[in-house]
Amino acid sequence: MFLGVCIVLSLFAVQLLRLQALDASAMAKQALAGRLTTTTVPATRGDILDRNGAVLATSLERYDVTVDQRAVPKYFQYVRDAEGRKQKQVLGLDGAVRDLAPLLKMSDSDLRAKLDGDRGFVYVKKGISPQAWRAVKAVQVPGIYAERTSTRFYPGNGLGSSVVGFMGTDPRSGTDLVPRAGIEQSWNAKLNGRAGSVTYERDPKFRQIAGGEVERKPAVDGAAVQLTIDRDLQWRAEKLLAAKVKETKALSGVVVVMRKDGTILALANAPGFNPNDTRKAKAENMYNRALSEVYEPGSTGKVMTAAAALEEGAVTPSTPFTVDSTVRRAGKTFHDSHSHPTEHLTFAGVLATSSNVGTILAGEKLSPGTMYRYLTGFGIGQPSGLKFPGESRGILADVKDWSGSQRYTVLFGQGLSVNAVQAAGVYQTIANDGVRVAPQVVAGTRDQSGRFTKAPAPKQVRVVSPDTARTLRTMLEGVVSAEGTAPEAKIEGYRVAGKTGTAQRVDPECSCYQGYTGSFIGIAPADDPELVVAVTLQRPTNGYYGGVVAAPVFHDVMTYALQKLQIPPTGTASPKVSITTGDR
Repeated sequence: MFLGVCIVLSLFAVQLLRLQALDASAMAKQALAGRLTTTTVPATRGDILDRNGAVLATSLERYDVTVDQRAVPKYFQYVRDAEGRKQKQVLGLDGAVRDLAPLLKMSDSDLRAKLDGDRGFVYVKKGISPQAWRAVKAVQVPGIYAERTSTRFYPGNGLGSSVVGFMGTDPRSGTDLVPRAGIEQSWNAKLNGRAGSVTYERDPKFRQIAGGEVERKPAVDGAAVQLTIDRDLQWRAEKLLAAKVKETKALSGVVVVMRKDGTILALANAPGFNPNDTRKAKAENMYNRALSEVYEPGSTGKVMTAAAALEEGAVTPSTPFTVDSTVRRAGKTFHDSHSHPTEHLTFAGVLATSSNVGTILAGEKLSPGTMYRYLTGFGIGQPSGLKFPGESRGILADVKDWSGSQRYTVLFGQGLSVNAVQAAGVYQTIANDGVRVAPQVVAGTRDQSGRFTKAPAPKQVRVVSPDTARTLRTMLEGVVSAEGTAPEAKIEGYRVAGKTGTAQRVDPECSCYQGYTGSFIGIAPADDPELVVAVTLQRPTNGYYGGVVAAPVFHDVMTYALQKLQIPPTGTASPKVSITTGDR
């Protein structure tokens, strides 16, 4: 027995020697690992700003309230008895529910379900304000804690929402917010920042051990993304567009305001939505139609045919054409928008009166391959470069796949599809003396120290010569003349060049033509271009011609933009554009 006891004690001694001497470091690390816990320190999401620094999206400090249910029954308060002596009164779960429910704006039954139990960690309520958390903390209910977080807030309550985007619930977690559209999604990597952490020692009751080991990794807040959008111009465009959509009973509408260098100053959609309350928003209104919705441009696309014909020397503005109201090609009869007697028009007159027949007569002087080269040069059927979520590149079949009739329909803007930004880009090219510049909506980013990093320079492609662009702008001034299709686009004191479009609309639900797309795209000042404004209305029913439904919106938006940006008139008079061959 004595020998057995000695052996056991020897084993204990050897084990003690191993633990305290040989393996002491490893055992200490293992024990420390059991006491360490790590909490995440979220990074603050960066702001989204307009071109002048006005806030379009920001993050507000919020707190997620948690509870250790095991500690709640210990809730007490000191009260004074009849003799004024201070006594401890245990209030427990009932008292905690009574005192916290009004502060958390929860019903007693819902709060009780969160606080009652034996779990060490439960979320009570997420996203309360700092003021509300201070009030909750002051009650001093044991086991009530909070995690600092943030929520996204959009000061404009829908201003620029189609560009800025919104934050939505992550379907995987059901609680976390993730970017769902717009700049919030496409620039998430810059906006999101990098989360930090705090690692500390805790006791068995999950309390931090005073003087214990603490390791902190600070969070790196996200960068601010500064847009090229002008908040005031965006607001004005949205209001004018929404009013016209309502007046014409249109399905939807889009306005694009672009500088001649490709920077986008406004990108308005109607109907829109409020990203602060997406529960009330319709799904079809929560994307950017200006980039994701494609349509046949109709007569606004004739500018590309005109540019190609002028550049190739096939026509001049004064080239005469005998134009009937119909023409037959490839076994199909093509019509002008209305029946008319035979007209004797110049090529400038063909463009001013928006004749389909006259455009076919001019455009067929070019081979299909040549026309295809110019269409792709103007960016049709190609990504814009904005890398926006849900953006469409439009539809342009390869020239070898064109049917006999498509060879003619593309000349007057059918048989191909564009989005509104691509359509505006065609006129940006003409305004910029023939050089197409990829559109830009982000000016750059700004870090927490205020250092600004400019966005990469956009790609540039020469499509036509400066002479062709200038000639075409002069011809387009005839469109807003009394003889043209859009006199309502005329702006007092400024020279305006532009083009109307009234195209049959393809309804995706039936894959058939149903209703019309009315549009107008213009440039001002025409002789010294600064701005391009494109207006598109889908399926208007109270009027549908582009010169009637879209040109007035162009007039109001362009007038405001010229004044807002302090662009003066050039003071020159528009040259007379010969519409018919009898003009002098």
